[in-house]
Amino acid sequence: MPKQAIVNHLARIRSKQPWMVMSAADEFCLAGSDHPTISHYYGFEAGHSAEPIFAIPDGCVDILFDCDTTSPKAEVYGTPMEAMQIELIPKHRYFGVRFASGIMPDWLDVSAKDLIEQHVSFLSVATEAEQVFEAIVREPDFLSQVASFKDYFNGKKARHFSPLTIAALQYIFDHNGNVRIDELEVITGYTTRTIQRQFLSDLGFSPKVFCRIVRCQSAVYAINHKEITFSDMACDLGFTDQSHFLKEFKKLVSATPLAYQDRVKQHTYLDKIHYC
Repeated sequence: MPKQAIVNHLARIRSKQPWMVMSAADEFCLAGSDHPTISHYYGFEAGHSAEPIFAIPDGCVDILFDCDTTSPKAEVYGTPMEAMQIELIPKHRYFGVRFASGIMPDWLDVSAKDLIEQHVSFLSVATEAEQVFEAIVREPDFLSQVASFKDYFNGKKARHFSPLTIAALQYIFDHNGNVRIDELEVITGYTTRTIQRQFLSDLGFSPKVFCRIVRCQSAVYAINHKEITFSDMACDLGFTDQSHFLKEFKKLVSATPLAYQDRVKQHTYLDKIHYC
């Protein structure tokens, strides 16, 4: 698929884990989802790089299958709050399901709060999952893995959010995280205290934290796909100055914007992605 077509597809995917893409030995397969609670599916073989691999804040829950022939496993990961090192084993094949940012699967026996910066065994928190686990870890074809998970997922739902949280989430997404809490009061008609309490109940973290996550993802997307100066990016995302933006980006992505931009170009980020 032409690079621009890939960009157009990826524009519909809010959440990015760029270090995972760059860790792939060869291509990084992506498949979109026709279900609103799932952002996308992905698959890759881990390369041999000795450099650390980081997960960055994305507000998402992932199910990651390690499809090793001798010791397969699957784990459910919650979002990190800052760049967090993860372990991928060279030459192991991985298949992942990423839920949409802010979505908590209702059929997983774990709370949103307890998953933040944590991971648990998929089989320990998902009912009747043994069959889909076996199908995915034994299947070498990416699209067949996607089909197996879709069959398992059919009829399952996301945890219900309050209308207040839904309205606030949409506003935060629409403004790339550049939102003040008093703005949420105006658009929802609720007090800061009520908004905070409802967010913590629904998502496990505060509106301020979620805005930080969305701003991080917006900056990463802009560097990956657009031609924009860091000063303009800082202004667009509501940072007080470029220095504040640079410091925040490094904390959340584990690299300065310039170093990250150089890495993306060096690893031909878009060329690695194969949209299925």
